[in-house]
Amino acid sequence: MIGRLTGVLADKAPPQVLIDVGGVGYEVDVPMSTFYNLPSLGERVTLLTHFAVREDAQVLYGFGTAEEREAFRQLIKISGVGPRTALALLSGLSVADLAQAVSLQEPGRLVKVPGIGKKTAERLLLELKGKLGPELARPQGVASDTQADVLQALVALGYSDREAAAALKALPADVGVSEGIKLALKALAK
Repeated sequence: MIGRLTGVLADKAPPQVLIDVGGVGYEVDVPMSTFYNLPSLGERVTLLTHFAVREDAQVLYGFGTAEEREAFRQLIKISGVGPRTALALLSGLSVADLAQAVSLQEPGRLVKVPGIGKKTAERLLLELKGKLGPELARPQGVASDTQADVLQALVALGYSDREAAAALKALPADVGVSEGIKLALKALAK
């Protein structure tokens, strides 16, 4: 329905902002990651949006990036996770951190977010597996596209994300993709 808003930032009161678009003020709820990257009051802003219609309200949610909006949409599809919980998760974790926690199945990262308990974190990890996009889940220590390609190849060969990430640490920094895969496979075979 409403996919994007471009206008003047009229007011900021976390987690809500007011955007004046041609004389109409839109109240938009945003995660803190988006809130911190907003320009000053009176400046132009563009937000990607998700419009939610409930029995008792119509609410517009805004995001600075397409990845944030997609993660939000994946989160609210999960039974028991509403928009407020999804915003809390995106406020407490970047999309890349969330994707990495899902790919490595680390509930401890999610439990640090207020309102997320152990059972909810485990359910989120289970439901989100394979849905947040592997390109977002670049593990810490994966600094280059070459290393990301090697990691992706190892995962495609059936190694877990943890095993693949551990094998990457042993690779020289200037290694090519094919040589990196060979060296990583040798390291994993030991």
